[in-house]
Amino acid sequence: MKLFFSAFLFFSLMGQIAAAAALGTSARTVIPADVQQIISVDYRQLSNSAVAGELHDRALPDNMKQFESALKGVGISPDRDIDHLTFASFRDAGQIRMMGVAEGQFALKSIFAKLRGKKIKPSRYHQALLYPMGNGFEMTLLDDSTMLFGDLTALKSSIQARDGQIRSVNANGQLTDIMPGVDSGAVWSVLDAEGTQAMMRSALGDASRLADFETIKKRLLASRYQMNFDQGVKFDLDVITSDSVTAATLSTVVKAGMLYKKMQVSGPEKAALDSMSVESDSDQLRFHFRADDKKFQSLLNSELFAAVSR
Repeated sequence: MKLFFSAFLFFSLMGQIAAAAALGTSARTVIPADVQQIISVDYRQLSNSAVAGELHDRALPDNMKQFESALKGVGISPDRDIDHLTFASFRDAGQIRMMGVAEGQFALKSIFAKLRGKKIKPSRYHQALLYPMGNGFEMTLLDDSTMLFGDLTALKSSIQARDGQIRSVNANGQLTDIMPGVDSGAVWSVLDAEGTQAMMRSALGDASRLADFETIKKRLLASRYQMNFDQGVKFDLDVITSDSVTAATLSTVVKAGMLYKKMQVSGPEKAALDSMSVESDSDQLRFHFRADDKKFQSLLNSELFAAVSR
């Protein structure tokens, strides 16, 4: 059986830092309603936590690295210029698209001077000016401190949402209703039913067959997590189900898998398992991970982390 911790590392860094702000009005208006996942990060904490910074540097997924690289290509340093960065993946004509919203203090004169120096001219879509920014991404300013970026198709869908031609995430009560439970976290995310089902299947591994997962998965409605680095590393994941029986069943299966795994491992892998707890609370499965900086640093340097963060 795969470690439940594997899912924590992979999905919290995937797709995944002071307290992060709730999703702002500008970001809400440009995220299309058919959202798979929203991830929000407060970059200011990265400079205050060595562990958070190392986690970012070593485990950030390729798609997010490409976003950061594109920002750097137009003269924006995520560490220096960005306060909050929100990523959203959404469904569009049977495909998953990704877009991002960066909020910060941008040196706009320098950015546009660099674009002019490269002889980059904008195209227009609705009232927005779209600028190529490398790695196949384009950007547009929503206001002087808010930048929207993504591939051209994703950007057009986002602008359509802002202009009311398609529904924005504000119309998706399934996800907006669960945001307040996590959006005070340093890093936080919400995930829809389909994404949650895929996450739990991966987390449960072989145990998903024993638990008749094909039946249970239909009762997994959404999930959310938050991660903080103020006193060590804290990670809390809630899986919202349709009823208390489903939550209790999942809790039993996960606990059994963790107990079985503990008997097989040692070192950082066992320490990781010892730092986890799982419980059911009404219709929710709740997962908690706690570790001090030293213990988490050991985990970052382990073969386990290398394996699950590839």
